[in-house]
Amino acid sequence: MSITFPITFDDGRAAAGVRVEDVGKLGSALASIGVSGPRPVMVLVGGAGGLSSSDLNRLRPAFRAGLVPVVQRLGAVGVSGGTRAGVMRAFGETRREAEASFPLLAVAAAGTVRLPSEPTAADRADLDPGHTHVLLVPGDDWGDEAPWLAWTASALAGSAPSVTLLVNGGEISYSDVERSLQVDRPVIVVAGSGRTADELAAAVRGLPADERAVALAASGLVQAVPIEDAAGLAPHLVAALSGPGQGSQRTGSTRAHGG
Repeated sequence: MSITFPITFDDGRAAAGVRVEDVGKLGSALASIGVSGPRPVMVLVGGAGGLSSSDLNRLRPAFRAGLVPVVQRLGAVGVSGGTRAGVMRAFGETRREAEASFPLLAVAAAGTVRLPSEPTAADRADLDPGHTHVLLVPGDDWGDEAPWLAWTASALAGSAPSVTLLVNGGEISYSDVERSLQVDRPVIVVAGSGRTADELAAAVRGLPADERAVALAASGLVQAVPIEDAAGLAPHLVAALSGPGQGSQRTGSTRAHGG
C-alpha cells in the first residue's frame, strides 16, 4: 500500500509526496502523484555534502547549458536523491531558474530525510524544494535508496530510454553506477568533478584507477565528458535519451562486475 501526502516547503513551493514499501507497488505509487511512463528518464547521482560551493559553481554551467535544457526539450523525467545538498540541490535550483516544467522526482530513504512539517533532526537531511515530486522508500541509512533509484528509473522509462549522470560522488555512487549497468542503462560521468566520477573517467581512458571503477568501465556503457565542456554534455545526453530503451536491450547484465 502507498500513502500520498502534500508537501509544502518553507518558501511556499509545493511537491506531491508518496510513501511506498513494496517494489511491486512502485508503478501505482508513482502514478498516484502524477508521474508515469513510459518516458525518457535522466537519473542524477553523485556528491552531496562533500561538494564545496566552489565545486558547485564549476558545475552549474553544465547544468544550465547541458542538463536542464535537454531534460526539458525531450519531455523526460529527472530523478535524484532529492536532498538539499550538492548536485541534487543544483539540479533543483537550475530547473527553477530555467522555469522548466519537467517533473523532478526525489527518491529518498524515509529515515534519512526530514519533511518540512517535521522538527529539525541532526541525522536527517532537508529535501530540496526544487523537486516537484517525492518518493519516500524504506530505509534509515544513506544508500538504502540506491536500489529504489534504479527501480524507479526503470519503472518510469519502461520501453523509453534512460541514462544516469554521475557528478562527483562517494562510495554510494559505485553502487548507483553498478545498478544502472545491470539493466544496461548508460552512464555519463563528468570528468573533473572529483572523487568517484574522476576514478571512472580515468578508467574509461585506460588510466590507473580504483579497481571498482575499472570493472565498471569494462561494461562499455560508461563515457566521460570533461567538466570544462559545459555545452558538450548536451549531445551526449540527447544521444542517450533518444536511443532505444533499456527494455529492448539485454537486462540483468552482470558484465560490469564479473557476475
